[in-house]
Amino acid sequence: MTSDHAAPVRDRLRLGVVPYLNVAPLVHGIDRDPRFEIVRATPRDLAEQEGRGEVDLAIMPTAAYDDASSRIVPGLGIISRNAVRSVRLFQRVPIEKVRRVAVDRSSRASALLLKVLLRARLGEDPEYVVRPPALQSMLEEADAALLIGDAALDADGALPSLDLGEEWRRLTGYPFVYAFWAGRSQAVTAADVERLHEATRSGVEAIPELARKHSSVTSANPDQRAARARFNESYLREHVSYTLDDEALAGLREFYGRAHANGWLPRVPTLRFYGDR
Repeated sequence: MTSDHAAPVRDRLRLGVVPYLNVAPLVHGIDRDPRFEIVRATPRDLAEQEGRGEVDLAIMPTAAYDDASSRIVPGLGIISRNAVRSVRLFQRVPIEKVRRVAVDRSSRASALLLKVLLRARLGEDPEYVVRPPALQSMLEEADAALLIGDAALDADGALPSLDLGEEWRRLTGYPFVYAFWAGRSQAVTAADVERLHEATRSGVEAIPELARKHSSVTSANPDQRAARARFNESYLREHVSYTLDDEALAGLREFYGRAHANGWLPRVPTLRFYGDR
């Protein structure tokens, strides 16, 4: 066994998880497993917590991955293969007229993806400002606003918006990888990796249950809960993939290459996985 699979220092593996619906299938049942502790935070905060050693493994935004100190759990991620619905640029002007963009302060990979897409679409960079994820106030001071996660799913559907997953597919032909499990090189055992895969397999099977559970949190009205449960299930089944396969990895490398070529990453990171020799 390689050093990547050395035993964790602590009795329980601390898992950093973002508080969004799309993560629920990845951690199904983990909260009842005494071997793990769930820590919830925004994508930006989780990356910082992992860097400080406050969590052992995190749902890492792809833009925050550091190949010098981290390893990736193979086979698992949060991926869109076309439209994603939960990462959208809402516009009060046509996309070609966007000059100032308010970016959800909790985003990281999505913010970098947006920069790549708008540079390709507009041929230049708008001004970016970081703001709390409140669509109305964001659009009071900017031409467009980037929201991610549940905030994007809950936003006003009457506003025109650019779905970043769909735009990435149109531009490159690849899926987009928003996040994956990553942590210190010696934090995770082979048994931990298998347990995370088991959780995801059971979570995908439990999507109807997870969709209903999340709808009960967002609405008190029975009819609204039922409609939201259908919406949630459609989102999880049709717009999110949890399989970090060869096509997804090719899309990830394309993203890193474009971000580096545009000067937003110092280099193209090497993808290093738990179990690699």
